[in-house]
Amino acid sequence: MRTIPRRQRTAPLGAEAASAADLPGQNLTRMSSGEQVRLYVRRLIFDGVLRQGQRVPQDAIAQTLGVSRIPVREALIALEREGWMTIIPHRGVFVNALDEAAVRDHYELYGLFHGFAVRRAVERRGAELAERLAPISKQIADAGDVEELQDLSLQFHRLVVESAQSPRLRSMLRQMTGIVPGNFFELVPGADAVERRGTAAIVRAIRKGDAAQAEAEYAAMLRKQGDLVVELFRRRGMFEQEAPENGAASF
Repeated sequence: MRTIPRRQRTAPLGAEAASAADLPGQNLTRMSSGEQVRLYVRRLIFDGVLRQGQRVPQDAIAQTLGVSRIPVREALIALEREGWMTIIPHRGVFVNALDEAAVRDHYELYGLFHGFAVRRAVERRGAELAERLAPISKQIADAGDVEELQDLSLQFHRLVVESAQSPRLRSMLRQMTGIVPGNFFELVPGADAVERRGTAAIVRAIRKGDAAQAEAEYAAMLRKQGDLVVELFRRRGMFEQEAPENGAASF
């Protein structure tokens, strides 16, 4: 994602969702205030309610979610660290432009981290890991709905990371937030098929004791999912727009 330069114009404020009545509701009551604000704002960007260059309507978000401005502010600071926002003192918080290369890099990094995890897990747990992952992979293949698939997928990846026995790796993965807000398999067409094939291939490699192949399969799966996310974002018009011929600023 690209940061908006300070001297660059932002989208007209009239284009904002300026009041709570303009913002869609969201049932996020199970999360902490900061977490729900973070996810909600990312969902507003994903759904096109907030677009690149727009000022974030902090009061409207607080009112919609029934929270004070403090968790909203904390969430926006966290989103700035993640590259979603630019905070300009005395002007407000503005949505950054999404960049296709940054999205691809995100999934390449996921592939590297999980590839490292599975390599270490095979070295340390080997056959035991394959026996524990195989039934989860089978359930992934047979999953009948996206909620079940999401839960099983999280179980699969969590078990791999835990089996790597690397606190440093777990810490780094916790710092990486998902780009797609919500159920990945519901929102990204084709991601379910990639997950089913990918996890099956990873388990086959682990059964053979081939750590390098398991690592390669993980990277390939996450790269393909990144390709699907890029295509989805492109269709939704979420990437930075080309500058118009008249020279007006774009974001």
